[in-house]
Amino acid sequence: MGALWHGFADMGAIERDGAFVVSRGEGAYIWDDAGNRYLDGTAGLWFTNVGHGRTEIGEAIAAQVAKLAHYSNFGDLTSEPAVELAERLAGIAPVPGSKIFFTSGGSDSVDSAAKLARRYWQEVGKPGKRLLVSREKAYHGMHVGGTSLAGIPVNGEGYGRLWEDTARVAWDDAKALLELIDSVGADSIAAFFCEPVIGAGGVYLPPDGYLAEIRDICRDHDILFVVDEVVTGFGRIGGSWFASSRFDLAPDMVTTAKGLTSGYLPMGALFVAPRVAEPFFAGDVWWRHGYTYGGHAAAAAAALANLDIIEREDLLTEAARIERTLHDKLAPLADHPRVAEVRSGLGAVAAVQLADPSEALGFVKTLRQHGISGRAAGQGAMQISPSFVMTDEQITDLADGIAAALG
Repeated sequence: MGALWHGFADMGAIERDGAFVVSRGEGAYIWDDAGNRYLDGTAGLWFTNVGHGRTEIGEAIAAQVAKLAHYSNFGDLTSEPAVELAERLAGIAPVPGSKIFFTSGGSDSVDSAAKLARRYWQEVGKPGKRLLVSREKAYHGMHVGGTSLAGIPVNGEGYGRLWEDTARVAWDDAKALLELIDSVGADSIAAFFCEPVIGAGGVYLPPDGYLAEIRDICRDHDILFVVDEVVTGFGRIGGSWFASSRFDLAPDMVTTAKGLTSGYLPMGALFVAPRVAEPFFAGDVWWRHGYTYGGHAAAAAAALANLDIIEREDLLTEAARIERTLHDKLAPLADHPRVAEVRSGLGAVAAVQLADPSEALGFVKTLRQHGISGRAAGQGAMQISPSFVMTDEQITDLADGIAAALG
């Protein structure tokens, strides 16, 4: 019996069948501990945007650790890399003048946004605005707040009610939010949380016009608009740093992580628009919230090096190329009898939905036999989210490997 307890896993099955141990990576490939090579179809877990084996990032981490590994960001304390990174992120933020609050990862970022939304309304004299609204199929991390917000029922099973004052609406109909507003009143709603592309819930693209309509509803009813870009941020939306920029969403907050460091070290960041930040920067107000490793100096060094690579190699443009190529190469799979549909065409993400969702976990293992490392998401969908360095030829190999695994 091994000691490692895997996340999102049937540990009895792993004890029986063994783990898939990844030993190294380079570019768009990974190798297992037996030396077998695989195309990494998921970029780790949506995050290795610049590809594996970037020694430049490792060297930046090592140099920072040798100087100062980390120091707290509580009170008036901070470190040079945290200050530099915050300024750099503010420069690419979807809303000019945004403040940057560092976290240890995406779940931290979501819970921070949820707490800040409620606290903001307290500060501006509207304490009744407490309800946090999200969508069916949504994934917002696995902390208590994110689990309460999520629209994936199985992820909340067995815990009971965690956070009070949360609600969910249909994922694909903006009018559902209006109906909720009519039912409970805008004066009770603090924030609406929205993934531009639903990620772990199965890779669902927003209907045409949905994001702009939701944005306008939130503005018209004085509801904070929180855009969860843990997956779509830092280029994965294709062609832009953020979906919030690509679709002119002007959100009140943006939650991020994953592509911030391309997974080379854990780190997240909450982007807070001036409207929400102002009461806390005016003086005599404490937000008693933070994380020991928020703004971690070595993680900030990794993020800075990661952003350097994205800019120098124009990987935002490469992500837009991948958006198109994935759509072109995966579309024919929709004709296979084992496939219900293919979802693609927005960002460097896609999903191949199996007709029989119960086949998903077994299909992941079959993919490995064809040189593809993949992952099931949602209800029987194969998640595809390659690094931005994956070539069109490698995407063809990826599609061919999926086709071969389908039989």
